Amino acid sequence: MSTQLPSHLIEASQLAQALDAGAAAPPLRIFDCRHDLARRDWGRQAFAAAHIPGAVFADLDRDLSGPVTADSGRHPLPDPAALSAFLGAAGVDANTHVVAYDQDKSAFAARLWWLLRWLGHERVSVLNGGWAAWRAAGLPLQSAPAAYPPGRFIARPALAHPVTTAEVARGLTSGDILLLDARGADRFAGQNETIDPVAGHVPGARNQPFALNLAADGRLLPPAALTTMWRQVLGDTPPGRVVAMCGSGVTACHDLLALELAGLRGARLYAGSFSEWIRDPARAVATGPA
Repeated sequence: MSTQLPSHLIEASQLAQALDAGAAAPPLRIFDCRHDLARRDWGRQAFAAAHIPGAVFADLDRDLSGPVTADSGRHPLPDPAALSAFLGAAGVDANTHVVAYDQDKSAFAARLWWLLRWLGHERVSVLNGGWAAWRAAGLPLQSAPAAYPPGRFIARPALAHPVTTAEVARGLTSGDILLLDARGADRFAGQNETIDPVAGHVPGARNQPFALNLAADGRLLPPAALTTMWRQVLGDTPPGRVVAMCGSGVTACHDLLALELAGLRGARLYAGSFSEWIRDPARAVATGPA
């Protein structure tokens, strides 16, 4: 009888045991989401050199994002049909447990975690500590790409929800949302901006760097510690009124994962994030600390 794999977060030892169990484990697909915003092909090159056995590469720009337009941010949400086709080609169906990993801090893996929940797929976990944790444990590696019989992935009612730029603007005006920006404090303040053409943040946003969810080794803090931290951040604001953003809707997913682990469910993603906000020069931008 197969053992249910943990939702949201899985340890390297648990994933290794599932791989060793083979057919006795739940149907499993692993996605390598390693990426470098400054070197767009680095993740694919790293995957070709070595990866977790059986993993499939998921490219942030090509697979986990849609085409950039004149009005969109840097990583718009992919077309659901295109993402479903990508997952199905890797053999993912309703019974598959998906595990996503990246190089260490899980920001890119959390993007796939959120996208799967957006498509209504609940059986998905992020590898805690990612590739770095797998390597530190001395677990097996593989360089040859894996091939799987195609499956049929069908999107179901969403478990995670995005908000639009217009909804963010209205929510800030009405005070109905708490907008949390997952970028580092320097970029939030408008300093050391090397990615977007405008520096600063959305007026009314608060800074909540995703790195605060992590221990020194790149693993997420224990759930109890995340609960304590996030309850202090949210105060009296219900999670359902929280909207997470970042530069392009990627690292914000890490804050959403942390909230889920903390038991504070219902926060939403501003998918376009700052890079979409600044597409219209009429939208105000603030600088300095929150």
